[in-house]
Amino acid sequence: MTRVFARTLSRKKVMTNDGKLIGTLKNIRVDFDSGQVIELLIHPDQTFDTTNYEMEDDKILKFPFEAVKDIKDYIVVDRYLGRR
Repeated sequence: MTRVFARTLSRKKVMTNDGKLIGTLKNIRVDFDSGQVIELLIHPDQTFDTTNYEMEDDKILKFPFEAVKDIKDYIVVDRYLGRR
């Protein structure tokens, strides 16, 4: 995967690898000791069923960074790796 500056990720759309819109990136969570990105915090689209996904405050979808497959025009994730 290519390197991407965090500021370019702001408000980027997040989609599954099969083309379904999940929502818009709200923030990322980073472990500052290791420098690793832990998870994506996503404001889910109204059409995306958040059942079986981990939520924060019942309005922000949490996706592990391991689910990210590509970052270009969209952030592409494997939706099955994001399930609880």
